[in-house]
Amino acid sequence: MLWITGHSPTACKADPVNCRLWAEPRLPDLYIDGDFVIGGIFSMHYYMRSEQKTYTRQPLQLQCTGSMSFRELRFVRAMEFAIHEINNRTDLLPGITLGYQIHDSCAEVPMTIKAAFQLANGMEPFFNDTDSCSKSAAAAVPALVGETASTPSMSMARILGLFGIPQVSHYATCACLSDKRQYPAFFRTVPSDYHQAAALARMVKHFGWTWIGAVRSDSDYGNNGMASFLKAAQQEGICVEYSESYYRTQPRSKLERVANVIRTSTARVIVAFLASGDLRFLLEELAKQPPPPMQWIGSESWIIETELLRFNMCAGAIGFGIPRSVIPGFREFLLDLSPAQALKSPLLTEFWESSFSCSLKGSSEGARECDGSEDIRALQNPYTDTSQLRATNLVYKATYAIAHAIHGVICNDTQCDKSAKFTPWQIFQELKRVNFTTKNGYQVSFDSSGDPVAIYELINWQFMKDGSLDFVAVGHYDASRPRGQEFSMSRAISWMGRQTEVPRSVCSESCPAGTRKAVQKGKPVCCFDCIQCAEGEISNKTDSLNCVPCPPEFWPNTQRDSCLPKPVEFLSWDDTLSIILIVFSISGAFIAVCVTAVFYKHRTSPIVRANNSELSFLLLFSLTLCFLCSLTFIGQPSEWSCMLRHIAFGITFVLCISCVLGKTIVVLMAFRATLPGSNAMKWFGPPQQRLSVLTFTLIQVLICVIWLTTSPPFPFKNLKHYKERIILECGLGSAIGFWAVLGYIGFLALVCFILAFLARKLPDNFNEAKFITFSMLIFCAVWITFIPSYVSSPGKFTVAVEVFAILASSFSLFICIFAPKCFVIVFRPEQNTKKHLMGKVPSKAP
Repeated sequence: MLWITGHSPTACKADPVNCRLWAEPRLPDLYIDGDFVIGGIFSMHYYMRSEQKTYTRQPLQLQCTGSMSFRELRFVRAMEFAIHEINNRTDLLPGITLGYQIHDSCAEVPMTIKAAFQLANGMEPFFNDTDSCSKSAAAAVPALVGETASTPSMSMARILGLFGIPQVSHYATCACLSDKRQYPAFFRTVPSDYHQAAALARMVKHFGWTWIGAVRSDSDYGNNGMASFLKAAQQEGICVEYSESYYRTQPRSKLERVANVIRTSTARVIVAFLASGDLRFLLEELAKQPPPPMQWIGSESWIIETELLRFNMCAGAIGFGIPRSVIPGFREFLLDLSPAQALKSPLLTEFWESSFSCSLKGSSEGARECDGSEDIRALQNPYTDTSQLRATNLVYKATYAIAHAIHGVICNDTQCDKSAKFTPWQIFQELKRVNFTTKNGYQVSFDSSGDPVAIYELINWQFMKDGSLDFVAVGHYDASRPRGQEFSMSRAISWMGRQTEVPRSVCSESCPAGTRKAVQKGKPVCCFDCIQCAEGEISNKTDSLNCVPCPPEFWPNTQRDSCLPKPVEFLSWDDTLSIILIVFSISGAFIAVCVTAVFYKHRTSPIVRANNSELSFLLLFSLTLCFLCSLTFIGQPSEWSCMLRHIAFGITFVLCISCVLGKTIVVLMAFRATLPGSNAMKWFGPPQQRLSVLTFTLIQVLICVIWLTTSPPFPFKNLKHYKERIILECGLGSAIGFWAVLGYIGFLALVCFILAFLARKLPDNFNEAKFITFSMLIFCAVWITFIPSYVSSPGKFTVAVEVFAILASSFSLFICIFAPKCFVIVFRPEQNTKKHLMGKVPSKAP
């Protein structure tokens, strides 16, 4: 016995009238007896009103008003049809007759709870004024089908769960009902909104919509479904401009406010987790001042609701619906209804009178009496429309699931025991194990949460050839498939009516490659500015959150959407600057060879012999090498070229300066030898001259060998000097080795300059010391200037500066030392005589 609001048997004895007030039974709207009676609760009317005036003497009377839902009546008839079909089968519950008692909940919690209590307690009166409160009631139903909506289902599931009475809902989709701690005996043949919300979020992301509006029913169904969707949408990077709620019983001002929010929004896509009745009120309000074209995304509660097809503003709507199905024989069962049969049930009476606007035997005042000419087959309403059997099939499956559970409890392989005693809890346990295929080919089973496998059709509202809107299945969704393969498309989608291109709904346009997103302050992450990537960084896809730097040897292109190899820069052979330097280098070498030929031809002439012909030829040879060694600095650096250029430069220049230094010492020694008693030339004759040149040169060779042995020059890519290009140059290896080579050359040049400077005024008609002084002055000036220029010159110009210094110093030595001699030999042969050369020699002291 179920006691309500804390009334105990003792309390009922003390106040039986008040006890009756809360436990007054209400006859079911449809009832057929059987060996086992299955309960059913459906929302056959939408509104409810209470006529209770007082809680003291009058019993509570809840009455449903408003128009009947023909769709819900079709659900009721589907349950009748399934039980009628089961009773005629020999393989399922053979010899057992199932009955049913069906109640109208009016889609309201109070009526749902009242019906649930009544089904849990049985159909007999609970007590009367004379009986004690302890009288037992008839047996409770072993299981029941229903409810349609989520909120009433939650209320009745909490009550029925206390007694272990299983409830199989056909359309309560709230994900919260999967919680077995709160709803232990709840099952359903419709997928949970958890799957639908995730599927909707992935679909919205698939079509590129990142800026959406959201509207929901202010109920458990709408609030929980939208919460699941918003969570999934956030994970997919979708932003919501607004999220509004509405319930049909709320004030009209709330409805108007929601409609205005939709009209003034910038989002062109609306996700509506609304019950069909709530959406109908909203669409009627929006129709007064139609908003801009919008793309509606629907939940299963309204996306397949035929009564909403009259709203053209929803053309192109897309959403997930229960798969379309066929129930053989069901249409004939629906149409097999006569006025006499309709009179047997208040519900069918109301349906008949509402459909034909007549009264059956004067049951309605002021209406014409039905005359028998009414043809139910001519009706066109949701009751007779079996072309879209979707949720109806779920009622059919739920009824069969309960029948299979009862069969599993009372039947063995051959027969069933109609006198078997069992509890609803046994049916509950058996329901968890059911796994069968219905007569029309649909699999029925439940997971640990009491949910079926989530399978949906992707429904699109498309205009037909006659201009009417209709549902078109354009794809499928099967949650049992691997992630990423749940969707399968079968037809093209029509957007916003007849539009073929996918509409756009974004807060900010996508950032192209080469830019990154910067979120606008105070706005959702979908509202952003596009900022070009910083120097040296790229983004190679749209809507990049960050730019990535290019590898060291790469640099972004102009669009900054890809990294290109940096151009490699070096002093190449085809470079204009290189060609100029090559011309000067070869010209200098050629002139040196020509001068050597002239000197060799006139080797016996006084001017050649007077200037130490052996050192002159060696100097011309070293100058030729100096001119040619500049060529090693041109071209792509390699390991051998890097070593060769520095070593050749260091050794040839030391050889050159050694010869000049030898000539300078010879001049000094020669004039010192003219002094009385001097034998200086004895100690600096030709052998000593050769030895000095060899010694000075070997010192440089030793320095170079040490340099090459410890840390030789090597080619490397200079990535630091320029960001956008690579400088291919020769690394010094050991900076000490490089500056030792250069310093030794400078030291010899300085010594040579000092000695030449001291000998510049010695009397002679052809004193080489003057020319050597000038040459060393230019040489030192060139190399002193070279150091800062070498350090500060960028890229290939560093090498060009070094080549220029080599050529300039070589030409200074060549011009200052050999040009005057060549001029005399070629153009003043009369001066190339011993007499002329000796004419300026100072006379000896008396």
